[in-house]
Amino acid sequence: LDDQRYILEQILSLLDTHPVDAVLLAGDLYDKPVPPAEAVRLLDWFLTALSARRLPVFAISGNHDSADRIAFGAALLQNSRVYVSPVFSGAPQPICLADEHGPVDVYLLPFLKPASVRHVWPDEPIESYNDALAWVLDHCSPDPARRSVLVAHQFVAGAASCESEEPSVGGIDWVDAALFHKFDYVALGHLHSPQKVGRDTLRYCGTPLKYSFSEAHQHKSITFVDLGEKGCVDISTAPLTPLHDLRELRGSYMELTDRRNYEGTAVDDYLHITLTDEQDIPDALARLRKNGVKTFIATGRPPVHLPYLHALDGIPFDGYVTMNGQYCYLADGELLYTKYIPAASLQTLLPYIEKEQLSVGFVGKDLCRFNLINDLSRDFAKKLELGAGDVAALIQHEDIYQLSAFLPPEK
Repeated sequence: LDDQRYILEQILSLLDTHPVDAVLLAGDLYDKPVPPAEAVRLLDWFLTALSARRLPVFAISGNHDSADRIAFGAALLQNSRVYVSPVFSGAPQPICLADEHGPVDVYLLPFLKPASVRHVWPDEPIESYNDALAWVLDHCSPDPARRSVLVAHQFVAGAASCESEEPSVGGIDWVDAALFHKFDYVALGHLHSPQKVGRDTLRYCGTPLKYSFSEAHQHKSITFVDLGEKGCVDISTAPLTPLHDLRELRGSYMELTDRRNYEGTAVDDYLHITLTDEQDIPDALARLRKNGVKTFIATGRPPVHLPYLHALDGIPFDGYVTMNGQYCYLADGELLYTKYIPAASLQTLLPYIEKEQLSVGFVGKDLCRFNLINDLSRDFAKKLELGAGDVAALIQHEDIYQLSAFLPPEK
């Protein structure tokens, strides 16, 4: 959060030196449907700071957000000229601004799934993301004589993605860039890399921070759009400098542990290090710790399983990245980061798990409980002294970070 507040303060400073008429936030205001309280307070502070500058703000919910939570209080926020996308109920309606060239209509379109659009138009043949967006935009008719801006959050075919985005199988969530042809400018969210898609005026601004090492070589920026007379759009960017950068290093153990190689560099950056040694390094961890390097272990296993990993006995780690990054903490127990599976998602999965009679372990911080134990999971459950029980009740009062499914070959 310190990194995020730092970059938001930088954005506010840029807005103070580059006066604008409005600010567009193209979704993923949070990274999860139920964000932590600290993240909510940070967004509240940022929106309040924008409103204090008398700037209209246009924001939509993204695929990581809860549309209902983002839309809470939207009618009240309008009084402060903070316009938030409602839960999808039909084609978006324009919000009008004006300047010396005339009116500008702004349309807010939250992240769309086919099911959301079928709910509004149940009799229409809407099967794909492309079908859904096409149907909605067919019912959205900007005045061709007026300038129009659409704020949207979709994966447009032809755009470059990275590991930070959640991939879809076979590109089922892709939409055609041609669907946006009615709008003078389309402000897109979803992909982390700043880029245009086809025409200059169909653009992802990208994230203000790097969120995975696949973004290490990206240059983050804020996008400024100058709408002149109808048909005249000028686009520029201003670079953003993070509090801590993400960098990649590669070399031998001796090179990477030589302090002289770090002189004059930002030693508090986040580093992804690749060792090129082909032989094992004797006492590597002890030598790292002697040089003041903190060592963490990264594992797919939960904390409750670590005592059974005897290969770790006697190794003094400074911290643990467990459950594939879902639960991270220091050796003294201080919590660094958690990301649990929303209870609503688990409730959606339960009927399928029960119907197929699958053996699935529901893994929390200090527990792992199976819905049922069968021939596939019996040895594992016995080794770790695990049992089965009412997981429907469990997920109501325990945070679940991981599912361990024991599947037959045909699954």
